Amino acid sequence: MNKKTMPHIALGAWSWGAGAAGGDQVFGNHLFENDLKPVFDKAMELGLNLWDTAAVYGEGTSERILGNFVTELRREDVILSTKFTPQIADGTPDAMQHMIDGSKERLHTDVIDIYWIHNPMDVERWTPDLIPLAKSGQIKAIGVSNHNLAEIKRAGEILAAEGLKISAVQNHFSLLHRSSEKAGILDYCKENGITFYAYMAGTGGAHRPL
Repeated sequence: MNKKTMPHIALGAWSWGAGAAGGDQVFGNHLFENDLKPVFDKAMELGLNLWDTAAVYGEGTSERILGNFVTELRREDVILSTKFTPQIADGTPDAMQHMIDGSKERLHTDVIDIYWIHNPMDVERWTPDLIPLAKSGQIKAIGVSNHNLAEIKRAGEILAAEGLKISAVQNHFSLLHRSSEKAGILDYCKENGITFYAYMAGTGGAHRPL
């Protein structure tokens, strides 16, 4: 993903919708289309077109709401970021393909701009499954979230063996939560041209690419 095409702030949709790991359970929100459409429209008007969600957020509710808004736009005008969450994988050899298929259906798109492994439940098991998604054009950029430095490096090695790379890292980072800085992750990302996304940088829903 070319950084020049990306806004400095990504808008997170974790707090959208309801259900398991949804905004109602995590943030105490009950936000649906009528509440969120004015926010989405204003953000797009201001050039904030990078939206981050996940299949697990509200059991797909977040993706569905975002996807309903995206259908009103030209696809090239919005950057969609979503995630594979190992804990809700269906247990089949094609679990990642199945999950991204569901995400694409809910988001009304054939291509995900940034696709993340949500957490490092098993780097050796899940990282290789990103390779066919990238090579088939289903995803444009690869990200890893909540990984420590050793896990980021190992994921990068697995991808590099197939001519691919990690384009983005997304971790909890704020003035009070600085583990990614102390662990050398920020420096590693800068040295290797990896965009760092700070989630919960100030609120529960905004992400800032660094």
